[in-house]
Amino acid sequence: MTKLSAREIAERAPDGWVLLPGVLRTRLRTGSFSAGLELVNAIGAAAEKADHHPDLDLRYTFLDVTLSSHDVGAVTGRDLRLAATISELAAAAGVPLEPAGAVRMEWALDTPARAGVLPFWAAVLGMAKHTDEYGEDLRDPSGVLPAVWFQQSEAGEPRQRWHPDLWIDPAEVQGRIEAAVAAGGTLVSDADAPSFWVLADPEGNRVCLCTWQDREQAR
Repeated sequence: MTKLSAREIAERAPDGWVLLPGVLRTRLRTGSFSAGLELVNAIGAAAEKADHHPDLDLRYTFLDVTLSSHDVGAVTGRDLRLAATISELAAAAGVPLEPAGAVRMEWALDTPARAGVLPFWAAVLGMAKHTDEYGEDLRDPSGVLPAVWFQQSEAGEPRQRWHPDLWIDPAEVQGRIEAAVAAGGTLVSDADAPSFWVLADPEGNRVCLCTWQDREQAR
């Protein structure tokens, strides 16, 4: 299968699906565990028929669905087709898609010694190097732990060292910024928007809000 560009995916993905690094994701607001389990069974049957299988995370009142073509390490046309099928199954069950819940958090380490520290973190976390159009990072083979990537910084510059990156739907960014500022935070920089925005809490601890947009210029 052919990898699709981020813009192709964003334009072709069904409503309610969010493009995150290497995957399509949505949250199905089932309202109950039993409704979620029924939907899991329906999605499982459709996935078997398509011979393409999503990652499903069933919780008490919602079901998170993640799609990716693992053989190419990216989103392809078969992911878009299965996303459309899952959207139809959800609609038939009266279950809404909640894209605001489809997020991914990763950790970034500001360091001037990336090559020296990366092997340590790979070893201690049990992770492996992963490279795609978003750059190189460490990934948990089981998908349980957040990804870790290493932000190159100069030796003399002040840095926070560790900071979280939150990947969200571009449509969610402005609301998150407004809520963060209203809660006492500040918008530190939008110089790299729409790839990412830097915010800080009242003590100066930073976090980045990240999207798929213009990633060829980011990192």
